Amino acid sequence: MQISPVYDRPLVTFDGAPPVGRPLIRQRLRLLDVLTDLSDEQWAAPSRCEGWRVQDVAAHIITVDGFWHLSISSGLAGSPTKFLVGFDPKATPAAMVDAVREKTPAETLSELRASSTALCDLVGGLSVEAWSALAESPLGHVSVAAVAHHALWDAWVHERDIVLPLGLTPPEEDDEVLACLRQAAAINAAFAVMTHLATPTTVVLETTDPEAHIVLTVGEIVHANADRGAPDAVVLHGRAVELVEMLSTRVPLDQSVPEDKRWVITGLADIFEVA
Repeated sequence: MQISPVYDRPLVTFDGAPPVGRPLIRQRLRLLDVLTDLSDEQWAAPSRCEGWRVQDVAAHIITVDGFWHLSISSGLAGSPTKFLVGFDPKATPAAMVDAVREKTPAETLSELRASSTALCDLVGGLSVEAWSALAESPLGHVSVAAVAHHALWDAWVHERDIVLPLGLTPPEEDDEVLACLRQAAAINAAFAVMTHLATPTTVVLETTDPEAHIVLTVGEIVHANADRGAPDAVVLHGRAVELVEMLSTRVPLDQSVPEDKRWVITGLADIFEVA
């Protein structure tokens, strides 16, 4: 399904959310360490992404890291890109991975090290003001902070797509998990706004391990904050990592949500055509 990014207003805002620069850098460096230690057989093993090997997931991250770097750099220069009009988030990445399947694991690792290092260097050097600049994400023009949330969440989930099938235990750093949860909840609602399925509502995430209270107000935009939430809010309960997995279409949806509000948690599944 092609998407229609919104460029006339930020579709998602994360007011008051902690900075995600350090979590993003930590996650990228950790993933490089994991991949460096894999055997050729492990590089060729299936991931959680249907039809993708471990190496294919790594190749995908190379591409997206390059896009995040270009998006943030262009936004900081005052010329945010508009490359994702008509982008198909399911078909296009698959085609790009298919095009590099003949590369060796060593070549893929080298390219990932270069792309991730470049992104980490860029993010690590951002000023306080720079996080507010507009840059492009699949949702359209959002703040660099929102782009970084997306970049962290995407690679964090893909890290788990790699390591869990290999029988490895992925770390669960609290700041990474909560940033990914904010992003996963926000992008589901934002895709519903983008496709005109959303109605004004409030989503509350009540989590354990770590304990957190996250509120998203959904209207013409999705606004993440720490308010109390409306009495009729959609409330999701559970362990934070499990909620991220659910909202990221990695495990079945197991929350009780009124049928007329199911769009709040199915935006990604609709875009990626996940049954």
